[in-house]
Amino acid sequence: MTPTTNDSWATLLSGRNGLRSLALAGGVSVHAINVYLVTTILPSVVRDIGGLEYYAWNMTLFVMASILGSTLSPKFIQSFGLRNAFFIAMGIFIAGTACCAVAPSMTAMLMGRTVQGLGGGFLLGLSYSAVRIVFEEALWPRAMVLISSMWGVATLIGPTLGGIFAQSGHWRLAFWSVIPVVLLLLVLVWTQIKPTSSRDDENVKVPAGKIVVLGLSVFIVSYASLSDQWPINALGLATALVLTILVGRADNGSAANLLPHGTYRFGGSLAVYYLCVAFLSLAVTIEVFIPYFLQTIHEQRPLIAGYFMASISFGWTSGSFLSAGRSVQATERYVQFGPLVSAAGLLLLAILMPLDLTQYMGGAYWLILPLVCIGGGIGVCWPHLLTRVFHVAPAGQENIASAAIITVQLYALALGGR
Repeated sequence: MTPTTNDSWATLLSGRNGLRSLALAGGVSVHAINVYLVTTILPSVVRDIGGLEYYAWNMTLFVMASILGSTLSPKFIQSFGLRNAFFIAMGIFIAGTACCAVAPSMTAMLMGRTVQGLGGGFLLGLSYSAVRIVFEEALWPRAMVLISSMWGVATLIGPTLGGIFAQSGHWRLAFWSVIPVVLLLLVLVWTQIKPTSSRDDENVKVPAGKIVVLGLSVFIVSYASLSDQWPINALGLATALVLTILVGRADNGSAANLLPHGTYRFGGSLAVYYLCVAFLSLAVTIEVFIPYFLQTIHEQRPLIAGYFMASISFGWTSGSFLSAGRSVQATERYVQFGPLVSAAGLLLLAILMPLDLTQYMGGAYWLILPLVCIGGGIGVCWPHLLTRVFHVAPAGQENIASAAIITVQLYALALGGR
């Protein structure tokens, strides 16, 4: 779409629109920064309180709870109004974060991560849904660029903060540092977001059984991944795939649906867009273990490992803003070729990561190139995919369609991170 005076960056970022944009971007960034911050400090956490065998469960439980939160967010908007739903989400997130900060053992840490994930999932679902509620339609594309680019920004801020705290030996302060940001976000929401929405969905029913089955599939994959025998790993993945298909069959045409009506129609636009979201989300699951690989394989300090991850941020954020406000034809090319660039980056990273790069000029810094490609490929197409979901969502299913973006994204992250 060609920019006009009504859909420019100046319109989105000025006056009350600017404060609302900051509030919604903050909701996404709090969750996203926390993901990468914790990924960076986890090696230090394990050295302090133990629990290496449950290392991956920190992400598994967090993402499972986030899926639950994002799926319930349409019901929260309908039941409590947008502003009160944000307040509840932030309260849950703060409680979980505080629990992590004082955790004496990995068991307590996992409990805190679960509560934190639930609150974070709510924040994600509410932030994406709120774009359609608080902004005029002309601003949707740029608003989606802004808030989705927070995932890229998070790969810079999260690992950097985590690296600083981990390297100084104060990993608990990393959790405490998040709480003041959430409180600031609470003030923004209180002053800029209306208590209720005038664009209510049809009566939203909670698909509780399907959420449980999806969570079970993530649990099965996670449990199977603990084995060092590949047949068990494959069996766990196959079981999860079967459960996912069964959930899809049950969800098709259901009154209590996870994905909006029409998603399962063969060749339908919604199906294509959600599949793209899933595959791109799978591509970024490498971020879960990259800090660990950099610290153990390439002997990088936590802070330096955090800076390496910033290259994904640079690619993602640059790609998002590069593609904003372009013509329909240009946007189509970005959506088509962005995933190919990310795939090339993943292949190059797989080749370079196991090598001893110290024998080459530049050493481990060669890894920056594939990381930039991965982030850039996602950045140029991600916001446009999400905006298209808004436009093709069935009437009365808009909030469900928005929340489903997060559900699909997080479910792909949960499976890919195993």
